[in-house]
Amino acid sequence: MPEPIAFDESQVDISSIDFSDLEAKYHVPEPEHSYEHFVICDGAPIAPEAKAPVLKKVLTKLFSQCGKVVDMFMPLENGQTKGFLIIELDSAAAADKAVKQLNGKKLDVKHRLAVNKLPDMEKYALNDNISEEFREPAIPEFRSHGYLKSWLLDPNGREQFMLHHHDTVGVYWYKKNIQPEEVIEPRAHWTSASMKFSPKGTYLFSFFPGGVQAWGGEKFDRIRRFVHPGVQLLDFSPTEKFLVTLSPEPITIPPENHPARAQCLFSADSAGHKLVIWDLQTGLPVRTFALPPNLEKQQSMPWPLIKWSFDDRYCARMGPDALAIYDTTQEFALLDKKLYKAEGIMDFEFAPAGVRLATTRKNDPPETVFSFWTPETPNQSARVSVVQLPSRQVLRTVNLFNVSDVKLCWQDEAKLLCCKVDRHTKSKKTTFTNLELLSLGEKDIPVEKVELKEVVSSFQWEPHGERFVTVSKLDTPNPNIAIPDNVVSFYDVEEAKVAKQVIKKWLCYKTVTKTHANQIRWSPKGRFVVVATITGANGELDFYDTDYDGEKEKEQSDKVKSNLKLLNHHEYKGLTDLAWDPSGRYVAGWSSAWRHKIENGYRIYDLVGILRKEELIDGFREFEWRPRPPSMLSSNDKKKVRKSLKEYAAQFEEADAMEADAELRELILKRKRLLQEWYTWRKEVIAKLKELHLTEEQAETREEVIEEVKEEILEEKEEVIE
Repeated sequence: MPEPIAFDESQVDISSIDFSDLEAKYHVPEPEHSYEHFVICDGAPIAPEAKAPVLKKVLTKLFSQCGKVVDMFMPLENGQTKGFLIIELDSAAAADKAVKQLNGKKLDVKHRLAVNKLPDMEKYALNDNISEEFREPAIPEFRSHGYLKSWLLDPNGREQFMLHHHDTVGVYWYKKNIQPEEVIEPRAHWTSASMKFSPKGTYLFSFFPGGVQAWGGEKFDRIRRFVHPGVQLLDFSPTEKFLVTLSPEPITIPPENHPARAQCLFSADSAGHKLVIWDLQTGLPVRTFALPPNLEKQQSMPWPLIKWSFDDRYCARMGPDALAIYDTTQEFALLDKKLYKAEGIMDFEFAPAGVRLATTRKNDPPETVFSFWTPETPNQSARVSVVQLPSRQVLRTVNLFNVSDVKLCWQDEAKLLCCKVDRHTKSKKTTFTNLELLSLGEKDIPVEKVELKEVVSSFQWEPHGERFVTVSKLDTPNPNIAIPDNVVSFYDVEEAKVAKQVIKKWLCYKTVTKTHANQIRWSPKGRFVVVATITGANGELDFYDTDYDGEKEKEQSDKVKSNLKLLNHHEYKGLTDLAWDPSGRYVAGWSSAWRHKIENGYRIYDLVGILRKEELIDGFREFEWRPRPPSMLSSNDKKKVRKSLKEYAAQFEEADAMEADAELRELILKRKRLLQEWYTWRKEVIAKLKELHLTEEQAETREEVIEEVKEEILEEKEEVIE
């Protein structure tokens, strides 16, 4: 029997032995302790224990929309539920979806759910992150910016405008025939790009590399900063509740423990997004969006990407074959939790005001309406649809054929909608335009068609009216560019009674041919319109009155009430843009150095085309009138003003004379002061006489009525009587 071999284990170098095959074979995985797929739901109803299964069934059905519910723990105390529960879902992605969709959801009138991931609760509620002692929050000292609409209190009713030249921006008061007066001292480097007023004039926005800033008040103090690096485009909601910014740079979120994370206003869900909607009052982002893939590849960006209803209740953005409509009163939730499907949708527009349909009752609020169009397909014609919100009811559909493009043009009061339809012949060699005019206030929304031989390049409704102006030309090549071939057409409504019904028909009552005009600018008050030629090098302005009081020209149609008169014509070299002031009294044109270097500066004309102010400014960039909010006067108040217009006109003429002549101003003020002193002295004397019981003797007067008869010979005729 062989002797046992002595083996000393301590002499063996274990590190040199490979145990990887044995480790893999006998590896026992450690139990996972991840709670990423668990969520805590608070705010659930507190129900008796007998009704707990029913409540559990309802909540299971609700959370099943986000993923498979593996388990649900609903604690009980004193024979009733405690108002919260823990749900286990099948994956972390399902838990994320539950937090995103169900956090803040209204279960019923009295209960709103608060859904959070379990690890988040541990992170923020445990690990000594919450102190048991109450610490009063530090409230920053209130800083008043003054009355944000202070410019409306100007006793002379002057308008404000903004001038931007080189790197300097100034805001000025404008008064006819008077040198503009500075509102504030012009500021250098106020903006890194352009400046823009909000729709009602409350704020003035500037750009800086980190985002945009809002300025306002009497001295244009900084009110709020919106941090969104690289912002290039800016837009507002109609009532100034929301701001929209777009940057080519995607939003980046700092890491959890980074010091900058505390200052970041965006949530982790906003990472990579480029479009942001802000609350103007709080300065916080309320919604962010990524750009659709088709827009990421485009060089020119259509703007605005977000469009708003007249009252800011809804906003919408267009995507492939669908429209996403959001309810701003429900934290920008998708309306009815689903997209509005519209195959091939090309464009849409909200009505700029509330629509009063024929079915709308007198005391009911106006309807929110939008319109959109879809192109032709092999099985379907092109369509324009008018839709009511929130019901999504289609109020009217217009079918179109051989369509190249459609522009949706709403009248400012939303009573009328023009669909400018560019159509082509069957050979597709020639293009022409049809105008489909919808009257939304009439029964069944009738459609009036105006067929043209030309292609309409510009269309503008008259504010508060039914008239419109177009610029058009034939779709044929012009052999000589120097010879103008544009046509300006003026339209008004001809009303005809048919079977006790008034039928509207739009009639072209005046055309201006052989012109280079390409832009239309109506006065915001209507009646006066400027037809402009804006080509960069050479510009022209034609001022028209559509309700001229004089004799109507023979070539104008007598079937309409309009009476067109050319009031003034001006040439304006280098004209790049044109804008009316909010009151409709003045119109400004300017030549921007951003476009070219030709005679940069601005001009201001009055409504009849008389030049009131001209200034050439080297490096001039932009001009903008400060908008005004809608008038708060009732229709009765406006009628009273119209009745007293002659009295007001005399006061205005006196004020203008005083401002134009300093010596005359002093003389008028001196006379007014002396007259006021005499009135004061007279009142004192009368009061003193009453104290002394002395009454003024009234002299007896005899009244005599003198009747005077004036005779006027109207016609004199001689007859010979034989």
